[in-house]
Amino acid sequence: MKSVFLAGAAALALMTGTAAAQELKFAPGQDSRFNWASYEALKSQDLKGQEITVLGPWLGPDKELVESVIAYFEAATGARVNYSGSDSFEQQIVIDAEAGSPPNIAIFPQPGLARDLASKGQLAPLGADTAAWLRDNYAAGQSWVDLSTFKGKDGKEDLYGFFYKVDVKSLVWYVPENFEDAGYEVPKTMEELKALTDKIVADGGTPWCIGLGSGAATGWPATDWVEDLMLRTQSPADYDAWTSNALKFDDPKVVAAIEEFGHFARNDTYVMGGAEGVGSIDFRDSPKGLFASPPQCYMHRQASFIPSFFPDGTKIGEDVDFFYFPAYASKDLGQPVLGAGTLFSITKDSPAARAFIEFLKTPIAHEVWMAQTGFLTPFKGVNTDVYGDPTLKKMGDILLNASTFRFDGSDLMPGAIGAGAFWTGMVDYVGGKDAKVVASEIQKNWDTLKK
Repeated sequence: MKSVFLAGAAALALMTGTAAAQELKFAPGQDSRFNWASYEALKSQDLKGQEITVLGPWLGPDKELVESVIAYFEAATGARVNYSGSDSFEQQIVIDAEAGSPPNIAIFPQPGLARDLASKGQLAPLGADTAAWLRDNYAAGQSWVDLSTFKGKDGKEDLYGFFYKVDVKSLVWYVPENFEDAGYEVPKTMEELKALTDKIVADGGTPWCIGLGSGAATGWPATDWVEDLMLRTQSPADYDAWTSNALKFDDPKVVAAIEEFGHFARNDTYVMGGAEGVGSIDFRDSPKGLFASPPQCYMHRQASFIPSFFPDGTKIGEDVDFFYFPAYASKDLGQPVLGAGTLFSITKDSPAARAFIEFLKTPIAHEVWMAQTGFLTPFKGVNTDVYGDPTLKKMGDILLNASTFRFDGSDLMPGAIGAGAFWTGMVDYVGGKDAKVVASEIQKNWDTLKK
């Protein structure tokens, strides 16, 4: 979290925009891929003269993209929406809420801060109807309800957020040409993935590139591995209990997930550079082995951002591709997906703010951003052919096929754990320390926070 924040409305006004001044990105009715009926239905709401203020973390191109979506709400309803972007959103929203001058809607980059504000009575419940809508219309719908249900000031649980714009982390990257040359097929289950790992070794290759190096943040890539494997070996309820410490870090269920990571990362024949290299290889450099000739590794598990560190000119879908990090066929846990996302919450209630949340339930609110770049949605009501490129469509399909979605666990934990003891513990683990010992040390750190 950054220590410098924008002070007051004057500073925020510098980065405030209204979509009313821009033309609609896609002319209504002209492209049959879009659900224009959902746009036309918005016109039944006459909000002329009403204004909504929105504060979020998006700046630059993302600010322009969200404003291109907002423009459709404005054009259909007559409302005016002022979006303010801040690179210190987390500090600014707290300041505004405490001062009694919050925006109508806040866009939280992760649920933890929204939970804190809800507990202080600074968010408005979205109600049972919205919760029911999410269950029915989002893939893995109950997951999205769970992730945005918090206790209010009165201690009662309610839905306080609407997830919109999601990222996927449960991905394995590979070079199709390498697979084709070796006769390998993309695995559909964890059992098949482990069998492929052994097959590559038997053929004289190295299956995995794994690197935990990241300067002061060294270790974080391993936390994503453990979180993904926790979802593939334990129930969503256990995962939730773990991230809140209701299930202790040294519980056998958590230790087993750490050891599952060790199955891949602590085997010298499985990883490029051997097990001792995992803790020191920089995460930005670790996928480079995919592109060597001959390949130095065949697979790399990492989130959707990693192509930024691929060689210049690498084309996704041709030079490199990805598949879903598979679940166990032998366990009744469905198709879990690990990821992240932003949620919209009402911080200052008004009829127009409520109408904007209803707007987020329309296909057009998703499709306009889908057709551009950098947007994924679990909304089953959209036309996935609208996606601006096949990579996003493929990631979107992974979301739509999910049976469970869970947020990055380390981001839900206290900073001293999720961005501290968990990171360093994973470095110790790949360095040879026993999983039970590592888990116990992390738990001791967590216990210290409670004293």
